[in-house]
Amino acid sequence: MMLTDRTDQKVLGYLGRALSLELSAVQLYSTQARLATKWGLQEAADYFRNEAVSEMAHADRLIDRMLAYGYAPSASQLRPVELGKNLDELLTVDIRFERELVDFYKLAATYCVKNGLVDDKVFFNELLAEEQSHYAELKDWQLKLHSSTL
Repeated sequence: MMLTDRTDQKVLGYLGRALSLELSAVQLYSTQARLATKWGLQEAADYFRNEAVSEMAHADRLIDRMLAYGYAPSASQLRPVELGKNLDELLTVDIRFERELVDFYKLAATYCVKNGLVDDKVFFNELLAEEQSHYAELKDWQLKLHSSTL
């Protein structure tokens, strides 16, 4: 595949890093779903499975975008899965990870705005909005978990 002359190398870097993060999220949530099942927390397991599917959809969109630019997708490195001893600790890990995704997509979108890359800005902002939603859901869930244990 050939990159187009108009392909911004920094955008390709953001796409590659995003793919690594999203595939790491798939691995994290899939593992947590299995752990929650072992703990007998079926509702949590179902939630984590759905999150893994959502993050895989993000990875698919990133791959499509890379291919549209003539760039062969390649996730540079998956992160080791971080677990916890209970649901609250899992949520803490997830909130921290989702916050990193939110910050990353903000950075990518800001770069695109500064460089007049409108289509890429829209693309990264869509992912940003979805990750912000995931982050808010997790924060709310943890807050409810804490208030139910008081």
